[in-house]
Amino acid sequence: MHQYNSFTKYIENIRTHVYLIKKSILLVWRNAKIWSIVSIGVLFVQAILPIAALYLMKQIVDAVTSQTLSFDLLVFFIILAGVVAFLSILAASIASFVSEAQSLVVTDHIQDLLHEKSVAVDLEYYENPEYYEKLHRAQEQAINRPTAIVRGLQQLFRSAFSLIALFVLLVSLSPLITVFLVLAAVPTAYIRFRYSRRFYQWHRKVTIHERKARYHHRLLTTDTYAKEIRLFNLSSVFRTKYQELRKILRRERLQLILKRSIFDVGTQAISIFVVFASLAFIAGQTYLGVLSVGTMVMFFGAVQQGRSFLNTFFSSITQLYENNLFLSNLYEFLDLKPTVQNPKTPVAFPDAVKKGISISKMHFTYPGTTTEVLKDVSLTISPGEMIALVGENGSGKTTLAKLLCRLYDPTEGIISFEGVDLRDFDISKYRGSCSVMFQDYARYNFTAKENIMLGDISSTCETSMMQAADCADAHEFISLLPAGYDTMLGKWFEKGSELSVGEWQKIALARSFMRDAGFIILDEPTSAFDPRAEDKIIQTFQKLAAGKMSVVISHRLSTVTMADRIYFLKKGRIIEQGSHKELMRLRGEYAQLFETQAKHYRYAEEDHESQ
Repeated sequence: MHQYNSFTKYIENIRTHVYLIKKSILLVWRNAKIWSIVSIGVLFVQAILPIAALYLMKQIVDAVTSQTLSFDLLVFFIILAGVVAFLSILAASIASFVSEAQSLVVTDHIQDLLHEKSVAVDLEYYENPEYYEKLHRAQEQAINRPTAIVRGLQQLFRSAFSLIALFVLLVSLSPLITVFLVLAAVPTAYIRFRYSRRFYQWHRKVTIHERKARYHHRLLTTDTYAKEIRLFNLSSVFRTKYQELRKILRRERLQLILKRSIFDVGTQAISIFVVFASLAFIAGQTYLGVLSVGTMVMFFGAVQQGRSFLNTFFSSITQLYENNLFLSNLYEFLDLKPTVQNPKTPVAFPDAVKKGISISKMHFTYPGTTTEVLKDVSLTISPGEMIALVGENGSGKTTLAKLLCRLYDPTEGIISFEGVDLRDFDISKYRGSCSVMFQDYARYNFTAKENIMLGDISSTCETSMMQAADCADAHEFISLLPAGYDTMLGKWFEKGSELSVGEWQKIALARSFMRDAGFIILDEPTSAFDPRAEDKIIQTFQKLAAGKMSVVISHRLSTVTMADRIYFLKKGRIIEQGSHKELMRLRGEYAQLFETQAKHYRYAEEDHESQ
């Protein structure tokens, strides 16, 4: 039974490798068809030329030693041999160029596939270390494998064609030489197969160490952490951690390479012994007069090239095996399935909003965790209504915003839009109706204009872009930049201008205002603003939000007093709701939090008056 299971597993492994090879060939063929055709043509030429060179060398040597051919014919063979040598160089050069072109096209396509998958998967994957390990393995170890597989197949077929011709030649001399050459190459192939598997398993095992080393490299080389590293003198700490991780990786890799090298030397020694034994046999046959000197030279070349082609042949098979193992990392990543999916038959998206959004008895737990972040949440957002979400850190406000954008689906309960479950709409159409600014907004190292216009990629109207900037109180400072709206922001690229935290926040706010959406969500939109700028934004936002559904999340309660309804969350539950006045009369937790913030302003005012 055990032998049957082992055999079944072996057959299944072969099928998997054949399947991956087929996928690689199709991938390369579809994306680099012309280069592939040229490559196949060059392959046949390269397979024939070595045999032609051996034959011409035999003719030249025989002509010199026997003097049976005319001098003109000897010169002709020499010229022909030179042409073959030149064609070999030319074919190798063309093959190298074609291979590079093919590789660049396919690698860029695979990068695009990785980018597409990275955007398509749910946010939950970004909160799962296993996702980053799969992404790391796909990017670092698999991206060049499809072209390597096709290149390996080309090399394999070229070696096979040349070997067939050489073996026909050698069998005519001695079948045993052919058999011994093949058998001598088998141990080397076995060792390489064995260690290909070991290297693959080792790479999967140390992915976490490689990612940690890469992370510490980022800590030391990017501007995000530069200030704290210098202020807290963290350089030596992070460098030591990086060096320790690299030391582990280096030591384990070198141990594997050393073991493989030791076995490789032993198996290669066997192969060399067989080659020289064959050469001794051929020399003996020539000495006895059985073979001509030209024939001896031809067979000498055939034996040496036969060993070389055998090594290349088995090496190509080994590389195919190894590339297939690592290629599985790419498809492991590309096979990830999003849990937030489009329905097979989406409901038509409404042209006008009449009912708004309703959340009913919703619960939510982040994938891979057991703690409920939101519990039994119910609320409504009517057209033209502004609601506010307030509460302490970790109360679930931002998570609720993500669910409203359908970046996640509820664990239990329903979020409906116009009476229809969000899961029944096309994702892109629903998200296209939303405009959002999260508290961890992005800072794009693009021009100021590009930063804002990313809020609506379908628009080319610069007037709308400037209006959005003005609404976000960003127009004035952008106009003062070296190239105005065409100024590159950030310091990653030449002539870039760095902004303050508050200015970056205004850029992000302008981006959210750029989209003419019926549903607006602002998460801590004024956290970096001074009081005057905050007041201006609040007044502007009230005008922009007129007739729309809007959600404001803020710790600064002065920002949310304008809301029609305020929901106070605590530990994932809504414990209070109502207008600002209603909640203040309730004298509950919202009122206490508001008074806590307000008294600091009162105390400051009283201190100022007393002075």
